Amino acid sequence: MNEANAGFLFTFFNPAVAAQYWREIAWGMVVTVGVGAATVVTGVLAGLALALARATGRTWLRIPVVVFSDVTRSLPPLVIIILLYFGLPAVNLPLSSFTSTWLALSLVLAAYATESIWAGLSSLPRGQMEAARSTGLNWWQAMRWVLLPQALRRAVPPLTNRVIATTKNTALGSVVALGEILSTAQASAAVAGNPTPLTVGAFLYLLVFLPIVCVARWLEHRAAHGT
Repeated sequence: MNEANAGFLFTFFNPAVAAQYWREIAWGMVVTVGVGAATVVTGVLAGLALALARATGRTWLRIPVVVFSDVTRSLPPLVIIILLYFGLPAVNLPLSSFTSTWLALSLVLAAYATESIWAGLSSLPRGQMEAARSTGLNWWQAMRWVLLPQALRRAVPPLTNRVIATTKNTALGSVVALGEILSTAQASAAVAGNPTPLTVGAFLYLLVFLPIVCVARWLEHRAAHGT
């Protein structure tokens, strides 16, 4: 092994440094998974509820949903995290770094999920609702059993991509001292004076998100084939 290769391995794949700091970074992975999972559940459910509210056609519901979606999608997630973490204490509503990151990312995901599900609903023929209602179903029953399953199938590709992108943004929580993978790896690298903890963090990101990408691809395949 030449000197250059030895120096590269010592710098980025130092086993002694990795052994010293991997536990702290692994705990950061637990935090990342926790924030990501909470974001997916609340974001998708909120997006579904908002899309259904918009589908009612009632102006007093539709306009606030459209405004929320457009404004939230226009703001960088980092700005929302900072506003929640540093802004709300001014009105006596302090939030922890975990809560600020989770809430901000949930709002972002909800906005994108709303648009994805709404696009799926809008792509369906207009006559389907009338046909379902003519069988004796009310609006909610027609939506639940006829329109929504089709819309969700069509929304799967853009929604899964947005879920992946949003959950990876848990790294933005490092700005408000959330102890997720990136924040912990950066702190460990600074203490060690060696970037190997960042390499460990990169492997942990792969460990967390590569299965999610594979599941997303499987869901897209099922949606495309109507299964």
